[in-house]
Amino acid sequence: MFDTREKPRMVESAFLIGAYFDRADEASAQSLLDELAELVGTLGISIAGRACVFVRDRNKRYLTGSGKAHELIEEAEKIGADCIVFDNELAPAQQRAWEEEGDITVIDREEVILDIFRMRAQTREARLQVELARMQYSLPRLARMWSHLDRQRGGSGGGKGGGAASRGEGEQQIEVDRRLARSRIERIKEELDEVRRHRQTQRKQRTDEGICQASIVGYTNAGKSSLLNLLAGAEVLAEDKLFATLDPTTRRIELPDGQTLLLTDTVGFVRNLPHRLVEAFKATLEEAVLADFLIHVLDASAPEIYAFHETTLSVLRELGAADKPTLTVLNKVDLIAGDEARLHELKRHFEREAVFVSVHSGEGIPELVNRMSDLMIDRVSRLQLRVPQSRQDLIALLHREGKIVGQDYEGNDILLTAIVPHPLRHHFEPFLSASTGSESGRSLS
Repeated sequence: MFDTREKPRMVESAFLIGAYFDRADEASAQSLLDELAELVGTLGISIAGRACVFVRDRNKRYLTGSGKAHELIEEAEKIGADCIVFDNELAPAQQRAWEEEGDITVIDREEVILDIFRMRAQTREARLQVELARMQYSLPRLARMWSHLDRQRGGSGGGKGGGAASRGEGEQQIEVDRRLARSRIERIKEELDEVRRHRQTQRKQRTDEGICQASIVGYTNAGKSSLLNLLAGAEVLAEDKLFATLDPTTRRIELPDGQTLLLTDTVGFVRNLPHRLVEAFKATLEEAVLADFLIHVLDASAPEIYAFHETTLSVLRELGAADKPTLTVLNKVDLIAGDEARLHELKRHFEREAVFVSVHSGEGIPELVNRMSDLMIDRVSRLQLRVPQSRQDLIALLHREGKIVGQDYEGNDILLTAIVPHPLRHHFEPFLSASTGSESGRSLS
């Protein structure tokens, strides 16, 4: 009863409005409106029209001026739109004012994103996170949902001072719903805390095993899930849709130098991502915070690539993960293969930090894998070992957690050249041959 209304299911066409407050921001506002159109389209709602509006002075009631508000409502009605979608964040009172003025459903960018997230959520954790964000969003908007009861008043009789009967029926119900909403929010937070504790236990086990962890981060629809699928041979959902991935997916891969790496795909970001969504998804985004390094994937063909890059960095700063070692990956270079000026511009902007790849064609993937190995190079040693054939347990450990790059036999001993993770080195130190040496910090291929 107190949840956000099922608006996307009630409407078929939308009129989009983007307001900007500095004339220098017009191009950015147009770009954000394009993105909003894609977000709304993800919900299956067609775009009937759009308006990018300069606002000199913010209006407390409408955000825009009252005259412009009336003009925009008339335009929406004229083209037959049954919903107005604002790219800007609207206060609950502003949302009510627009709906009362035009008798038309009005939502903002945040509510669109929340509905997409609810549609995409698959696991219990993601559903809890979406529900928490939606409850926090809808709590201050309960008055709007109960506005149809505002005129229902009880009599003043029936007890001293009138008691509860002196208040409107709607007022009573809204207070009940507020208590229910706050109670549900607290329960969801408790359940998410349990999820976090479970994740911490899993991470501790990985750390105890000495396994390196990396998180794939970046703007939505940049190709993060496709990259994970290619590197890990996984079958993570990878669609050409916004927010195709909400649940973190972790896969184990083995690099050519024998090192094991756990790769985690995380939820994509968008510009103007509401703070409450960052908060609600912290259990998921903690994978980025606690990773040994990050793989930041960008769509090289996107005109707004620099804005997308800054958006991801901004969210990472909010999470406290901005200082993590980061490998920048520019995906979809096959889409700009003939544009030498564009490639030169991107290489100059990102300098040597970026790897240019195409998940679709496989271009640049070997270099990416080598760069990932370089970030982990101080975690392994190349050892010359003489292991008795009776110690098959050590051979099995090497196959499982390291890599054997050379093998020979002498008497009852096995002569090995092996890549050994540092946390496991103590198992093999009694079997070091005289010619061994750690080669950490150099290429081990």
